[in-house]
Amino acid sequence: MFRCGIAFPRCRWILPLVLLFAVIFDLIAICAQSGWVEEEHSQHYASMWTQCRSYGGNDDCTSLMSFSWAQAVAALMIIGLLILLLAFILSVVALCCTLNITLLPIIGTLLFIAVIVQIIALVVYPCKFNELIYEGHYDYSWAYGFGWGATVLMIGCGILFCCLPRYEDDLTGLAKTKYIYSSE
Repeated sequence: MFRCGIAFPRCRWILPLVLLFAVIFDLIAICAQSGWVEEEHSQHYASMWTQCRSYGGNDDCTSLMSFSWAQAVAALMIIGLLILLLAFILSVVALCCTLNITLLPIIGTLLFIAVIVQIIALVVYPCKFNELIYEGHYDYSWAYGFGWGATVLMIGCGILFCCLPRYEDDLTGLAKTKYIYSSE
């Protein structure tokens, strides 16, 4: 027989795992020493914290933290990570330890707040960095992409956490199995 729909009891373990990947992606984006922005000839590159210019094999690095926009981006990314960590801990408690349906919309709301905070940071950074630097062509690279990857994972998990309370019987395994085809 073919089962119809999602195996909801598996969601109890998969959703916290996806949130763990979002935490890891956020940590990579925040802690990367390069990889947010790279010039096409690799002579100028930047992270969320510093920008470096390469002159004949020597790197001249300066902090971006002297700019208020860079401080705001760093603060927003860290706040987003902290909210994501709180949502991850609550998801482990709500889904893995015991099934606590009342926490699921709270986790979804926390994730949407973290998404808003991180989208603001991820939009402000390229706008202000491009105003700061006028020469050459710059690509937003792998670490910046990890920041967006974490944000996309949070959007998906936020939607699922808000929708799961409707399927309490399916999550607990009390719902009757639905089949596409029956022999009757």
